[in-house]
Formats: sequence, C-alpha cells, structure tokens
Amino acid sequence: MPISDELKQAIRERARYVCEYCHSPERLSANRFTVDHVIPKSLGGSDELDNLALACRRCNERRYNFVASIDPDTQEIVPIFNPRKQRWEEHFVWLNQGVVIEGTTPIGRATCLRLDLNDTRYPENDSIRETRRFWIQTGLHPPADDPCQA
Repeated sequence: MPISDELKQAIRERARYVCEYCHSPERLSANRFTVDHVIPKSLGGSDELDNLALACRRCNERRYNFVASIDPDTQEIVPIFNPRKQRWEEHFVWLNQGVVIEGTTPIGRATCLRLDLNDTRYPENDSIRETRRFWIQTGLHPPADDPCQA
C-alpha cells in the first residue's frame, strides 16, 4: 500500500523539512525529498510512522537497504544512524561552517562512509561540499541547532 500524502506531510513536518541523514534543506533542493524506511521493507520494516524518515534522494539511494556499515576507525561493523532512535547531534558535527559532516561516534563514522555524506568519491567542484558552500551563502544551511566546529 502506498504511503498516503497525509503521512508524507507528517514525516516532512516532523523532520522540519531537512534530510534526516545529511540535514540538507528540502527547500533548497530541486526535488521533493523521499520517504525512507529506516528498517527497509525488504528486511521486514513497516510503513508505520515510527519506521519512516525524510531523506534526500542522494541519501535514500546510497542507504538502499543497508542498516549497518564499517566504522573506518575500528573496522567493526556497526549499525548506521537511525533517526527514529538516535539524535543527529550525538553522532555528527559540521566542520568548515557546514561544508563537511564528521561522524563523532562509530555510528556516525559508519553512516558517513555508507551514505558518502561528504561525496568524497567525486572531485571538489562536482561534490555536495560545493553545493553546501552555496547553501551557506543563503543563510539556510547548516540547520541552526546542529553542532558546528570551525
């Protein structure tokens, strides 16, 4: 059964219109964000509100149906960030005024790696980091409540 428009709107409002993984603002995106199943349906997840998250297309596609990844510091497999059970600010911090997301815990580091939150696979001029630099100029990024380090 498809997710209703009312439920999608409730998810957007709960997320305050930012991707719950990378905290990109939906209003600066050319596309509406998608609804992500935190526990993927392929792994038994439901369409209930407590299993759904707002995700930009980039994060949703890169997360696919992964629920775990490798912490690059310890090489251990750990769960990736779960926006329904964890708080973003306990696992991530913005660096360079909002250009780079740094994972501050094994979960944060594994999520950065799995979702490639800083687009490290691409040259600087084609990356999400360049887009974030533009967003910073708008004053709409990073979210005001997010932790930042210089």
